[in-house]
This record gives sequence, C-alpha cells and structure tokens, in this order.
Amino acid sequence: MVMLVVDFGFTQSKDIQISVNEVYFIILITGLFATVLRYIKQNKVLRKNVILFDVASILVILSIIYLHFFSEHSHKQLSLFYDDIWMKLAIILTFIREFAERKVTYKRKFLNPAQLFILSFFLLIVMGAFLLMLPNATHTSISFLDALFTSTSAVCVTGLIVVDTGSFFTEFGQTILIILIQIGGLGILTFASYFSYFFKDGATYENQLVLGDMTNSKKLGEVFTTLKRILFITFFIESIGAILIYTSLDKTLFNSLLERVFFSAFHSVSAFCNAGFSTLPNSLYETGFRYNYTLQTIVIAIFVLGGLGFPIVANLVKYTKYFFISRLFRKKHLSYKPWVLNINSRIALITTISLTVIGTIMFFINEYNYILTNQKGIIGKFVTSLFAATTPRTSGFNTIDMGALQTSSILLIILLMWIGASPASTGGGIKTNTFAIATLNFFSLAKGKSRIEIYRREIAEVSIRRAFAVISLSLVVIGFGIFAISEFDPQLDLLSIAFECFSAYSTVGLSLGITAGLSSFSKFVLIIIMFIGRVSMLSILIAVFKKVKHKNYRYPTEEITIN
Repeated sequence: MVMLVVDFGFTQSKDIQISVNEVYFIILITGLFATVLRYIKQNKVLRKNVILFDVASILVILSIIYLHFFSEHSHKQLSLFYDDIWMKLAIILTFIREFAERKVTYKRKFLNPAQLFILSFFLLIVMGAFLLMLPNATHTSISFLDALFTSTSAVCVTGLIVVDTGSFFTEFGQTILIILIQIGGLGILTFASYFSYFFKDGATYENQLVLGDMTNSKKLGEVFTTLKRILFITFFIESIGAILIYTSLDKTLFNSLLERVFFSAFHSVSAFCNAGFSTLPNSLYETGFRYNYTLQTIVIAIFVLGGLGFPIVANLVKYTKYFFISRLFRKKHLSYKPWVLNINSRIALITTISLTVIGTIMFFINEYNYILTNQKGIIGKFVTSLFAATTPRTSGFNTIDMGALQTSSILLIILLMWIGASPASTGGGIKTNTFAIATLNFFSLAKGKSRIEIYRREIAEVSIRRAFAVISLSLVVIGFGIFAISEFDPQLDLLSIAFECFSAYSTVGLSLGITAGLSSFSKFVLIIIMFIGRVSMLSILIAVFKKVKHKNYRYPTEEITIN
C-alpha cells in the first residue's frame, strides 16, 4: 500500500513505472496463491458472500493481469484496460482481502472505546495531511499547516478551506479528499470492522462491545446488522443522489462526461456526509449553478438525510413500510405495533422540521428585499431561503453571497449552526435532541414538574445530564476559540470570528470569507475546534478521566441557589 501511494503521489519515469508494475505483478500472483491456499487449509465452510467475493476478485485480477501483461498488442480494441489504474484497482482488492484476514483483538485495558474513537480520527487526519502533500495531489506545493487544516476539515466533515479545492488540488488530490470525507463521515472503524465481519463472520466479544458503543446498538447481536445497515443506507443514498445530481446539471458547463460524473459523485458524497466541500470556487453560488434550483433541492434532500442520522433513517424506513402495509393495503392479519416510530426519532424529526420551517420563514422575511432580490421568482426565493435555513445544520454548501447577509440573518445562521444535525449522523453541533431536551426542560421547570415528560414517556436523567454537559462544553470550546483568534488576529471583527468558530465547532464549513487570511496560530486553533467538534468534548473528557466504579452510597441532597 505504501508503494501504491508513492506510485500515485509521484510522477514516475517510464522505466521505473515498468519496474513498479512488475512488483505489482508479483504481489497479485502471491495474493491469488494466498486465496487458493486459504481454501485448501480452511477447516470450516466459508459463507456464500465470501466465496462470491473471492471468485469475483480472482476473475477480475486474472483478467487485469492477462490484459495488462500478455495481450496489449493482440487486443488493440481493449486499450482502455491497459491503463495502470486497473492494476492499482487489483492491488486494492488484494489489500482488502488480506487486511480482512488479519486478526485484531481489542483490549480495553489499553484503550477505552472513547480513546480508540479519538485516536482513529487523529491518525486519519495526520495520514490525510501527508497524502495531500504528495506532489501529484496539488498543482503547486502546499504547506504542512494548510494540508493539516484541509485534512482535518475533510475528516471532521467540516468544509472550511484555506485553498480552493477545485483549482488547487488535482483530480488525485480531490479523490483523496472525498475518501477522507467518506471515511471521516462514517468512521474508519466502521469500514475496518465490517470487512473483518464480512470475511470472518464474527468478532471477539470485547470487539463487539466496543462496536456496540460506537454504533449505538441496543443489543450485542445487532452490532454487525447495524454496521451493514449504516453502509447500505450511506452508499444507496449517495448513489441515488449522484445520479439525480448528474441529471440536473447543464452539460455545457463541463468539458467531458467523466468530469460531469466526478462532479456528481463528489458532491453527493460531500452532501450526505455533511462536509460542504465543493470543486467550485464559490460552492453552488458559482455562475451557472446559483439558479439551478433543481440541483439545490436535490442537494438539500441528500444532506438532510445525512443529517438525520442512521438510526432515524432506518426507523423512518421501518415506519414507512409498516404504514403502507397496514394503512394503505389494509392488511387485517397484520398485528398492531405500538411505537414503530420511536421517541428518539419523533423528537429529532419534530425538532428538525420546526427549525427548518422557522428558519426558512425568518430568512425569507429578513432577506426578501436584500439578497433574495436577485433570485428568479417566488420559487427561486423559497428554494434559496430553504437552502439557507438547512445548510447551517452542518452541511456547509452555500447558494448566496455570505458577505452580503444582514446581521440578523448571520445571527440566525449562527444559532442554527450551533444546534446542528441529529444524533448518530454525519453532522455536528450540539444536536437536535440536545436542544429539544433543553427546551423541554424550560417548560418542565415553568410548570413546576420534577421530570421531563413527552409522548407518555419520561426522559431519563442521564440524557438530561448529558444534554446540559454538551451545551456547556460547546460554549466553553467556542468561547476559547473566539478569545484565541481575537488575540492572534486582532484586526478581524468579532462577528466574523464568532461565525468562524461556531462553524468549525459544528463542522458546518460556512464562512464570512476570513478563513484563508487567518494567521498560522488562528488556523491551528480552528483545527483544534474542528477536531473537538467532530469527536465531541464529552468524548475527550471520558477518554481522559478514569471511569468511577458504581458506589453503593448516596450523600444527603442539598438544593443550590440558582437565581
């Protein structure tokens, strides 16, 4: 894999490339023998999926070897398959198969789940920074700080940039970015664990406990089912999204079919992962795209689904299936199922819809005689307002000139950025459920209640404590960022700095245009804030502090004066 990275990242002479390909040939032949020997030595019968993958891989690799090394002159019509990229694809297939065979046993005594989660993101960011510094990744050289900033922004699915993605990075560099966004959005452990499960049909008890914590699985037996569901939902929505984006584009804006396909795939992945990265200099505000309301509506749908969270999307699918079967088709034999749409989904959906409706109306009223005057008709104004109300919820794309917004609109966007997406999603912020619990607590206190109740359910005390811890810690981190950048860049106005810090913490990516001009120290502050925003300050504290064992005593309760 190191050789593959070097091959991609550096321009090779013809002689060196031939030598590299010969080494690839040896690796592929060795990989084929390893796969065959695995079946000879295997004591147990492998699953059908594994056998199909191995057979398909062997056929693909043998075809690539044959076409690449033995038939170049005899099959001129197949010249497309002589490209070195097919050889590299075969190497990646071999790597996936061999990597999945490695036995990795997790030990809690070395790292707790929070530490493992944080470490995986840190290592991915550092690795991404070095990959972006490869000569073939950029048109001109990039400093380590800018590479680290861009890598952090991609892995933490933020979208803040210090260099223009489309013009500064090559296609190889943009491919690295989209891979970092995809892995960062889902988590590298999700991919690694699923490959291990796919080929080995299971994992150790301790590994399953860790994955259960990370995937929010309620039952240990559902861990890998949840992993499969997450990956399926992700790739299904991204694929459909890419197809819809492709059909909505004006073909005259692209030089080739491949460029149009890459644009569609890049923006679909970036939207679903709520990253906000775009290959356009001014995001979707670029000339030729700013009035494409069909494209904007598709992008809204993709990043809203990504921001809802995997458990809620899965629960919605389950509820929709139940609703259609029970209500529309009137299936009498179907037994009644209470709480098909669970309380977590209900709270997240109601909060999301409420924030979207209120945000759209307020933005429409605020900017009707200002930034919306350039939009085409009432539909154009509505779509732009809807986009402006939903994109701060950690998406980061923009279809307007952010610098021309009214102060009231900027403050509205800051609030929406701070609230962010739903739990267990690719988005950031304090999360919709946290905001909902805090709001419900206000009404509960006003009514003199001692607990929070909704939909005939009582909210657990631990959820309330977590919610207020998340809110407090978010304000501490954002406050630290505003103070630090104000010290390092005193020439900047406070509103722009605050906007940047809220955007970084909530992994949104919107900016008032100050990111590229920040000093090195301020960029490093934003790197820290983006990282904390992605892994959460609460996870960092859990990783640092030793977990206290359950105590069998309680001290007398005392009320503290609050106001």
